[in-house]
Amino acid sequence: MGKRTKQYEAAKRLGEVALGKRPADLIIRDGVLVNVFTGELLEHTDVVISDDRIALVGKAISEHEGPDTKIVEANGRYLVPGLIDGHMHVESTMLSVTEFSKAALAKGTTTVFMDPHEIANVFGAEGVRYMHEEGQQLPLKVYTTFPSCVPATDDLEDAGASLTVADIQEGLSWDNVQGLGEVMNFPGVVHGDAKMLGEITETMKANKTVTGHFPSEDPYALEAYIAAGVTSDHETIAKEDALHKLRAGLHVQIREGSAWRDVKEVIKVITEYNVDTRNISLVTDDVYPETLITKGHMNHVVRRAIEEGLHPVTAIQLATINSARYFHMENDIGSISAGKFADLLIVEDLNKMEASAVIADGRMQYENGELQQHFPTYTYPETVRSSVHLARDMQADDFLHITDRPDGDVHVHVVKAIEGSARTEKMTATLQVENGAVQIDKNQDIIHLSCIDRHKGTGQISNVFVHGFQFQQGAVASTVAHDSHNLLVMGVNREDMAIAANRLAEIGGGLVAVRDGEILAELPMPIAGLMSDQPLETVVSQVSDLVKAWEKLGCSMTDPIMTFSLIALPVIPEIRITNRGLADVTTFKLIDVIISE
Repeated sequence: MGKRTKQYEAAKRLGEVALGKRPADLIIRDGVLVNVFTGELLEHTDVVISDDRIALVGKAISEHEGPDTKIVEANGRYLVPGLIDGHMHVESTMLSVTEFSKAALAKGTTTVFMDPHEIANVFGAEGVRYMHEEGQQLPLKVYTTFPSCVPATDDLEDAGASLTVADIQEGLSWDNVQGLGEVMNFPGVVHGDAKMLGEITETMKANKTVTGHFPSEDPYALEAYIAAGVTSDHETIAKEDALHKLRAGLHVQIREGSAWRDVKEVIKVITEYNVDTRNISLVTDDVYPETLITKGHMNHVVRRAIEEGLHPVTAIQLATINSARYFHMENDIGSISAGKFADLLIVEDLNKMEASAVIADGRMQYENGELQQHFPTYTYPETVRSSVHLARDMQADDFLHITDRPDGDVHVHVVKAIEGSARTEKMTATLQVENGAVQIDKNQDIIHLSCIDRHKGTGQISNVFVHGFQFQQGAVASTVAHDSHNLLVMGVNREDMAIAANRLAEIGGGLVAVRDGEILAELPMPIAGLMSDQPLETVVSQVSDLVKAWEKLGCSMTDPIMTFSLIALPVIPEIRITNRGLADVTTFKLIDVIISE
């Protein structure tokens, strides 16, 4: 992909093309323009394009055509601005930025604002730079919001890296870094944490956007959060909460991903309360590979908003011009108008939002069911592809919880996983001690859960117990373990647990399921232990095989892999495993597995 032009660089040329003094490179003829400024549908509209920007929207004349001008006949189909995802994590797709961009463009997304928060927890600013650089060479516009909260907590776990205010300051100077990634540590912001306020200050000094994450319902904390400089939230799940945030001046990003589906409820702030929509946008946050194939990307989110009663043009505004304005980039993206980047979709039916053609930077990217442009290869350094560092090969006995209690009964804290929820509950159970080791109990659905430091090779491991996955045999392991992404292992067979852990170290991370010494399924993720280097279709097939393998082990939970990947996230209540031990998230303290009598 060639370097994109700045608007001021292209102004003279665009003016000459608009006046018919020089020919266009591309003319899209006779479409119905979705005008996101006025909310109108304008029939018989042509779009005249020079290089990567739009020169004219209206009626093309013969002087706009030259011998090399390409003509695309819209034939009365809708012309929709390229869709924008204002908050998302590429790592959640399990794909590289390049492979994700292929899937996104085919679905009509032409711009994303990614928060590479996950790779930052493994490789810090260096990892962010790699993903950012990969995005800069693609036909998909990839803008970055620099991660803000790495690690997520300082006292409960150990990540592979940390980010300082100085790191954020430098990252904000990179081309196309447009702001600060979601500020998850809202208690720190509210109570004046120096690091969090320092990050926000540097972002504001750079005249860039401070994106937020505010799941609290405390109205006073909200005001303090906004007063500190945070300007958005994507964690809103109720229409009343959305109304309160909008009244306070916060930009509400309504989320519809694979696991978190908030459109149905939150869109009511528009359909029922009839609020002004200019400070609302649509985002995905986290999308899994299967969703990209079966439902789509931002086109799916727009479609869901329409299904819940929003007018199609309003839904499109929420996924285009509103996100562009939020990041102060409406002079480049978000609309089909003169001077803007030539990013647009040709759509047969606005209610279905399936693009028959996708144009980005004035070039046909997707047409006739196929991608039309070359995507360059990006090679990550070997350090990124070798991110699983164990002190030694794991053995079965490494996964025992050893106690000095005598044989007999012992009362323990247990992590209770909740189906379809990011939350966990703290439960207690009575287990047996044999030869100094606490035993699992499949009848109570209480099995082994372990977390191993995979960043520093310290050999540190914590062994606790978990309820809710219904495993009857085997083991699973993952290096996708939000947010610090250590190595998680769970199972009923400790020999299989050792095989699973060692296998992930061998292949550079990912997901694996093992039964009776045999690997049932695996998904290698050699990019930081978080992303595959394979095409979307391959990843979807591997994920499908993993889901089937989990079922063979006895698990019937919906989205069990996602639930497992969140079991080590010590910023969401109530109880979590980390590499340091068992974390009580209601008190933000490590607690003993065995309950004192």
